[in-house]
Parts: sequence; structure tokens; C-alpha cells
Amino acid sequence: MGPETLIIENEAALTGLAARLGPLLKRGDVLTLKGDLGAGKTAFTRTLIRMLAGSDVEVPSPTFTLVQVYDFPAFSVYHFDLYRLEEKELDILELGWDDARRDGVCLVEWPERLGTLLPRDRLDIEIYFHKSKEEAREMMLRPHGTWEERLR
Repeated sequence: MGPETLIIENEAALTGLAARLGPLLKRGDVLTLKGDLGAGKTAFTRTLIRMLAGSDVEVPSPTFTLVQVYDFPAFSVYHFDLYRLEEKELDILELGWDDARRDGVCLVEWPERLGTLLPRDRLDIEIYFHKSKEEAREMMLRPHGTWEERLR
């Protein structure tokens, strides 16, 4: 299965995508989020975490803390924002990357900073501004490894 491109017109459509992906998540998963500043990486993450929580929990951007953790019964969600990382792999290990990969689901903004720590089995989500409307986004899902079968 190749990449799947979706046009997300509004927040309701974003919630629909989160509702589609949420039930597929399991401990050890990595979802990467790529896109320009302000394209919607944190907005998608916020929507997905709120869907998993079943409520309107506060989901701040981890731009300054670098990682936020949300505990759920089945697994914890680790939201990494690696934009400000300096030493790349060294810093991500100090943030608890190994424990997060083992114990939970990792949502990673700016995944190119993972270097060799980027796992082969992952779902890449690319988010772009769309030409049709200011609030619309084009989202490309690129499955790798077991994600190819899971997205079918």
C-alpha cells in the first residue's frame, strides 16, 4: 500500500481521521508528524489525544518541554516536539525515548531529528497547507512496516 492523501477541510474532518487511527494504536507504535510551522501537527496530535481520552483534556504543545506524557489504561502517549533539539540522538535518549518506545505510543513532531533512532515500523503523517481554503489541510499518510497492513 502506498501513501494515502486526504483533504481535511475542518476540525470535524480532523476528528474523523483521529477516530480512524486511534483504535489502531498499540504499545510500541510511532507516528511521525511532518510539515511546516503552523501546518497542524500539534492540532492533529491534540485531536488524537482528546479522542483517546474521551474528553476535552488539556494538550499543550511540547515545544519548550520537548515531551508531554498522557497516561491511558491501555498505554501512555508520549508527544515529542523535537524542533529545538541540538544534539539530536543524544538529547532524545535523555528525554526517555527508549522507555517511551517500550511503554507507549510515540507521536513525534520533527522526526528527522531522530536520526538513526527513527524506527522502520511507523506511520508518517505529512501535513501541508491546502490551496482551497485557509483552514483546509492536505494530509498524506505513509505507512511503513506493519502499518501498511493495519491501514487497509
